[in-house]
Amino acid sequence: MSEEETAVEQAATPAPLEKQPNAILMMVLAWLVPGAGHFLLGRRRRAIVFLLIVATALVAGLMLDGNLYRIVPNRPLTVLATLACMGLGAPYFALRFALGYEGEIVSAGYEYGTAFILTAGLMNLLLILDTLDIASGRKS
Repeated sequence: MSEEETAVEQAATPAPLEKQPNAILMMVLAWLVPGAGHFLLGRRRRAIVFLLIVATALVAGLMLDGNLYRIVPNRPLTVLATLACMGLGAPYFALRFALGYEGEIVSAGYEYGTAFILTAGLMNLLLILDTLDIASGRKS
């Protein structure tokens, strides 16, 4: 057998399965605390950067008195916006229920703040999917 054939055969043979972390658990942790999934998967620098990105967007949104969406009857788009905000995980529930935060509609920065809050939630949802890809071995 030539070296090329050996290399092709080795590439076609699946690598032995390493102990993969529980992908669902990693996703839940990534949702609850932005960056936690990456941190537990050993991607510590990325985790810190992602946490800072999400936290900065959220704090900017809060400082601009942005809307932390909740479902409003007869307004179907508020369901999507609420799900986007819930993408923040534990910070959403802490702000909504523990602190009673809603935003200030008469504030000059209300619309910009709302955009920042939505961006923070959607960014965390993307990070959850990235955590799933890494934990399941689809991405290295």
